[in-house]
This record gives sequence, structure tokens and C-alpha cells, in this order.
Amino acid sequence: MLIGPTLGQYFGRRFLITIGVVFGTVFALVYTLDFVELMRRAGDAKDATAYTMAWLSLLRTPSVTEEVLPFAVLFGSIAALLGLSRRLELVIARSVGVSAWGFLLPGVTVALLLGIASTTLYNPLSATLRQKAAVLEASVFSHGASLSRRNIWIRQKSIDGHAIVRAASAIDETATLLNVTVFLFDDANVFTERVEASSATLYSGYWELSDARVMPIGEEPQAYEKYLLATTLAPTQVRQSFTSASAVSFWQLPDLIERTEQAGLDARPYRLQHNVLLARPLLLIAMVLIAASVSLRFFRFGGIAKLVLGGVVAGFVLYVATEIMQDLGGAGILSPVVAAWFPGVVGCLLGVLVLLYQEDG
Repeated sequence: MLIGPTLGQYFGRRFLITIGVVFGTVFALVYTLDFVELMRRAGDAKDATAYTMAWLSLLRTPSVTEEVLPFAVLFGSIAALLGLSRRLELVIARSVGVSAWGFLLPGVTVALLLGIASTTLYNPLSATLRQKAAVLEASVFSHGASLSRRNIWIRQKSIDGHAIVRAASAIDETATLLNVTVFLFDDANVFTERVEASSATLYSGYWELSDARVMPIGEEPQAYEKYLLATTLAPTQVRQSFTSASAVSFWQLPDLIERTEQAGLDARPYRLQHNVLLARPLLLIAMVLIAASVSLRFFRFGGIAKLVLGGVVAGFVLYVATEIMQDLGGAGILSPVVAAWFPGVVGCLLGVLVLLYQEDG
């Protein structure tokens, strides 16, 4: 028997409230710890006020808590089902003919909607805030900005000919390179000069190299405080190329994948991240089914603590499996589609299998 709309809405609210409480608690905890860490670092920066650190921590927290959403769904679903069982509301639902699949439908629906909202709304928001946090952090901690990648190589073609740009590192979420060396070639691919600079920032149509030292072939080196180098690269394109795949918005990933592949670069991490975000609703549904497999036992039967511990362990095992699959996908051993969707599919199948064994179907 399917669950009625009134009872379904009640169960759905219980799932949503408990998941929200767990997620909010984790959000507050992460924010507090990050704020304390930033205040510790603030002693080295004159512009690092308490208000600035509080704002910076608030910008950074959503990208961190996005990763713990599956656990919030797992623990929230366990808490919701145990609460319904403790108050004998599941017993009453069973007594009127509602099966386990009936009163799990609201929880699965909530997980599906949360997954869709997380992918299409929360992920773009967290990515935007993360970019703003990186810019603010770089301006406040000018000597301690986070570095996203090291040993970067870029090949470009412009009106000045060909150029190969090498940088020791890039400032996270920006189009600024550090410790830059540029090798310039003419249209016939003949090496013409070498440029070394402490940093290079990409603007629309040109690179601005700071503290540059230009060394043409057969001539004396020349020093410039600012040296401009033409380019056809776009700041957004380069900034995202230096950014980890998890920091790119869901809606920007398809275009970034296309442009990365057109540039002859490896787009596998971005393709994997795109599939991970597409598979997130399925992963959250798997968490609900795992929670149900350990939370439907009546309190009068006892052994609740062991079952809940088993559910927590199962959730962590699924998380570890997800990370392993993503590592295999990032390394090219598995295709991005298989690496992203396999944990959610297996988690759902195992949850359904356990429920079929426990219930009468």
C-alpha cells in the first residue's frame, strides 16, 4: 500500500528537518573551526580584522560543507527513522497496511530533491563564494595566498608569435602566475627571447609581467618593472584551468570541458566532476536506503546501537568507495561515467537488497 499524502508530507518533513539540523550543525562547526584558524593567521597581516576573517570564513565554508552533504543525509535519515520508530509511528503506518517502501518514499523524494538542489543551486553558489574567498584571501594574506597548482605550462599563439609560459605555481581561483618564465618564438618557430618575471597576471588580451627581465638572443638583458605580452587567452579560461575541478560551478563545467579539449589539454578531471554532480541525487538516495536498512527495527527488539553503528560504518565504506572510484577515474583507469555513477548505483542496490531481506516486499 502506498502512503497517503498527509502522512507522506509528515514523514517528508521529519526527514527534511533532521537532515537540515545535521547539516546546519556541521556547517556551524566547520565555520567556527575555520574562523579560529583564520584568526590565528591574522597576526601576520595588518588588514586581517575580525570582521574580515568572519566574512572570509563564511565564504569558504559552503565549499567544504558541500562534501559532507551525503553524511548529513545519512545521519539525518537514521535520526528521522529512529524517531518515528521510537514514537511507534512506523508501527501505526504498518498497521494500516503501509509497507516499508511506502514510508521510505518521502525520504527518497527528499533526498532526490536535495540532490538536485545541491547540484544546480548550492554547488554554483559555493563555487562563486569560493572564488571570492580566494581573491579576498590573496589580498589580505599577500604572502600566504593558497596555491592551486604547481609547475604550470601554457602554450599560446598571438600577434607576437608563439610563446611557452612556465610558472612555478598559480594563486588559487585567480589568473595570476608566480615565478614565471616565458620562451618566445617567431612565426617560423625560431626562438627569439626569454623573459623571467616574479609574477604574471592575465588581463583581456595581454599578460602583465611584474619585475621582468628580458633576455633577447644576442643582446644584453633588460629589466622592466612591468612588461606586457600579447595573448589570445581569456582570463576566465585560464583561471578555471588553474582551478581544481571541485571549485568549478556545475553550469560552467560543460563549456570548460569543451574549451579544455579544444586547447589539447586533459579535461578528464572536469568531466569526472560533472558526472559526480549529476550522480549526486542517486548517491543521496543510496544514503537514505542504507539508513533505512539499519533503522527500521522496532525499539522493543533492542540492538539499536549496533544497527546504527553498522549504518554509520556502511556510510563511511560507501564514501571511501566513492573516493577510490573517483581517484581511478581521475587517473584514467576508469571512465568518468563509471567512476561517478558506480558508488550510487551499488549503494542503492545494496540498500534495496537488505530491505528486501528484512521486509516482506
